[in-house]
Amino acid sequence: MRIIRYFVLGAIAALGLALPAVAAERAIIVLDGSGSMWAQIEGKARITIARETLSSVLATLPDELELGFMTYGHREKGNCADIEMLVDPATGTGAAIAAAADGINPKGMTPISDAVRLAAEDLSFTEQKATVILITDGLETCEVDPCELASDLEARGIDFTTHVLGFGLSDEEGQQVACLAENTGGKYLSANDGAALVDALTATVAEVAQAEPEPAPEPEPAPEPVADYNLKPTASLSEGGPDIVDGAADLVWEWHTVAADGSKGEYVGTGYYSTFKETLEPGDYIMTATLGYASSSQPVTIEAGKVATPHFVINGTILKLHPMASEGADVDEDATVEIRHAGEYVTTSYGDIDLVVPAGALEVDVSIGEAKVTRTYDAKAGETIDEDVIVGAGTASIVSEYVPGTPVAADIFIEIVEAKAALDGSRKSVASGYGGQKMFDLPQGDYVATYRLGGAEGEVPFTVTTGERIEVSIVMDAGILAVTTPGDNFVEILSASKNLEGTRTSFDSGYGPDLQTTLAAGDYIVATRLGDAVTETPVTIKGGERFELTVEAPVGKTK
Repeated sequence: MRIIRYFVLGAIAALGLALPAVAAERAIIVLDGSGSMWAQIEGKARITIARETLSSVLATLPDELELGFMTYGHREKGNCADIEMLVDPATGTGAAIAAAADGINPKGMTPISDAVRLAAEDLSFTEQKATVILITDGLETCEVDPCELASDLEARGIDFTTHVLGFGLSDEEGQQVACLAENTGGKYLSANDGAALVDALTATVAEVAQAEPEPAPEPEPAPEPVADYNLKPTASLSEGGPDIVDGAADLVWEWHTVAADGSKGEYVGTGYYSTFKETLEPGDYIMTATLGYASSSQPVTIEAGKVATPHFVINGTILKLHPMASEGADVDEDATVEIRHAGEYVTTSYGDIDLVVPAGALEVDVSIGEAKVTRTYDAKAGETIDEDVIVGAGTASIVSEYVPGTPVAADIFIEIVEAKAALDGSRKSVASGYGGQKMFDLPQGDYVATYRLGGAEGEVPFTVTTGERIEVSIVMDAGILAVTTPGDNFVEILSASKNLEGTRTSFDSGYGPDLQTTLAAGDYIVATRLGDAVTETPVTIKGGERFELTVEAPVGKTK
């Protein structure tokens, strides 16, 4: 704590906040309230260090300074508009700012640029001198260019300055936010490690001490620190296993009141990460710890003056599966992975997976296209299952053409069926889709690609081999027939010859005045009904060609 306190004290002194020369200035401190502020330094969360340091520093500031306090990312996740002025700029706001900082519960995004802009506007930066002090441990996450913003504020402001204090940022990361200070004539101060921080800021802290009229008396021995929370839970994947810590995974904590029958009552709150701690009203609660898809609940009692430290055993397994079509292939990011636990559905994920799931009987279906394998595991709590899953799939690339060199642009229907027929002659359908070019991932085996486009249909056999791609060419030897009728007349395309029963095969039908269909090369009869009359016109279709037929209204009835 001593190192970070020196950092903030020294930084604010360097910016002039502890000196009478800036008493006439108005400034706003913008404190990072995003989820990363739960990260720890020397065993203590950054947000806790910031709270305690602000409380100490603000007590030493001149009463004449008009100081406000703003934060962001403290109310909800994923919301770049989560920015709030907690204390308006005024004199004597030190205690109010410290109290506001104590209430911040980091959880969301890092809208640095918009927060600085709003702070500048609240300070009327286009009308008077204004200073914004940004304290952040992260980079902009809301797609606004901080450098461009700083240049704009500098150009429009009367005397606008931004100072940036960076917690734990690398040199490269610091350069991405330093422009907020540099482009407005401010300072960027970085704290990268404890030893370097002490050496770099000792002189600055000394400058603060010289500004005071009299040396402060030796402080009395500090009392034992009192915890600013009464709940600090921990969790592990297995009984006796190591505690889950930051960087390994994200814990979610949720607590409810206790209903009359002992079950969960009303929802009270939610917290995040292994560093979570909270202050709750004394009483009984039911608390749940969740990591991925594994969770554990238990009753927790909060007593006045005591810190509850319940431990949760989540009984979870880390499941890492890498779906591949064949041995040595790349992970298929389109693979589907469905997970069940004790027969109950858990989740569906895609591609390479790394999840925490409940320990016990697991059943996992891994699919690449129409190829699928099932894996079963007797998963132990705390263990990691990490394996390549070879699905055994090959790819059939199907290209359809009217004749060689003339691709099908229409919506041809392709259905893949198994080559082996059942006793009744039917074949099992495996996959289907529309389009002149289609890709199907299939298990190894023999198949038939059937096709249908208008009145043309047929089939092409092919064989799929695991890990290989086969090009399947459908050449229909077909052309297009376009029929124009006087009105919305019924049109039917029939075979030119009759079968033994004296009937013709129907290939396609529809209504005018414009009907178009695809037909295999050959001879046909176009039968058109015009009122009570039927006309029959013979046509010959050639592969790759278009035949246009105009049917005129007949003088009399024909048969």
